[in-house]
Amino acid sequence: MSSGRSDEEREAARQARMERRRPTADPEPVADPEPVADPEPVADPEPVADPEPVADPEPTADPEPTAPSPPPRAVRPPRTPRKTRAARRPRDRRPPRDSPRRRRAGALVAIVLVAVAIWFLVSLFEPGKGDGEGKVPVRVPTGAGARQIGDLLAQRGVVSSGFFFSLRASLDGKRSDLRSGAFVLRHDMSYASALDVLSRAPVAPPIVRVTIPEGRTLRSAAPLVASAGVRGSYRAAARRALSSFPLRRYGAPATTPSLEGFLFPATYELVRRRATAGRLVAEQLAALRRSLAGVDLRAARRKQLSAYDVLVIASMVEGEARVQRDRPRVAAVIYNRLKAGEPLAIDATIAYANNAVGQALTRSQLAADGPYNTYKHTGLPPTPIGNPGLAAIEAAAHPARVPYRYYVVDARNPCTHVFTASFDRFLAAQAAYRRAQESGKLHTPADCTGR
Repeated sequence: MSSGRSDEEREAARQARMERRRPTADPEPVADPEPVADPEPVADPEPVADPEPVADPEPTADPEPTAPSPPPRAVRPPRTPRKTRAARRPRDRRPPRDSPRRRRAGALVAIVLVAVAIWFLVSLFEPGKGDGEGKVPVRVPTGAGARQIGDLLAQRGVVSSGFFFSLRASLDGKRSDLRSGAFVLRHDMSYASALDVLSRAPVAPPIVRVTIPEGRTLRSAAPLVASAGVRGSYRAAARRALSSFPLRRYGAPATTPSLEGFLFPATYELVRRRATAGRLVAEQLAALRRSLAGVDLRAARRKQLSAYDVLVIASMVEGEARVQRDRPRVAAVIYNRLKAGEPLAIDATIAYANNAVGQALTRSQLAADGPYNTYKHTGLPPTPIGNPGLAAIEAAAHPARVPYRYYVVDARNPCTHVFTASFDRFLAAQAAYRRAQESGKLHTPADCTGR
């Protein structure tokens, strides 16, 4: 039985079903058409013969029913390329400005800043802190700056911080007003109180000033020490110091009876509360050590003389010479007589033994025998006869290179001496001196400085 559809219709239906099942490809972009040249003329087509008659198609059976075709798949649009990491916008992970977390963080920072500011101001201005307590002696070095002074005070417990002291000095305009010297401050002072004290000139403590002239003996210096206000016995203090003083270091015998010659003459200033005879003796001994350390004793040692011998010679030079130019000459006479083995014949040694320094000697004193009578004994006396100054010590260590063996007071200028190597000239000068003395024309001035 005929289905009423021709073979062509069935084939067309089958092609349509297959076309619906095939996936549709993405349309390719169509390029712009290239310009086409004008077409060449085409020749007329040749005549075509008539087609042969086609026989009728044979009847076919009805087609089997087919399953319905699936609906066409949806076409996805082309995917856009993903942005690279560099091109992506960073995610903003911070909380919004008005978030509670941000508000709490800001409040915490503000509290910390306020607390630090309060601590800084309290540390700098120290409200309620006073003038401190107790006493702290402090010596500010010359040229010290505000920070150096502050660190020194902090180390001594006077102020809390050297940094804040320096800053406070700058704020108060007192950096250039700070003084050097000795001050008495207090423990735990405020910066303002410490600055007030250090901006004023230090109050010098009351002192006792003692002047001991060159050549003075221990015995003759004792009244000067007492009258100056020094407490205690000067001679007793010297005896106590003798036991611990290193005499042998200077070549002195262990049996040396006193510190005569070691008590360096000078002007000493003692704080009144510590102005004792023992303190004065200690300072004199220290001054002698410093002075001797600067004297070259090599020439004396080559002559087999010790430092103690130099002090003995210096004490005689101090007792005989009254002007500086005579000191090396007197020392030369002593050296020359020692070398010749002759008695020194120095009046000052006899005056020391008789406690008659500065007085005219009597015939009996000159005739008396004793270790200090250098008219009768050769060599040096057993101890110094006074406490020489540095000029006499230098002269004793470096005598003049002259042949003199005699000297006598110059009748024309009693502050000086006439030196000679001739005994006859010495006798002539001695006679002139005695004549001037007997006539009353010889007046020895009390001060020979500058003569």
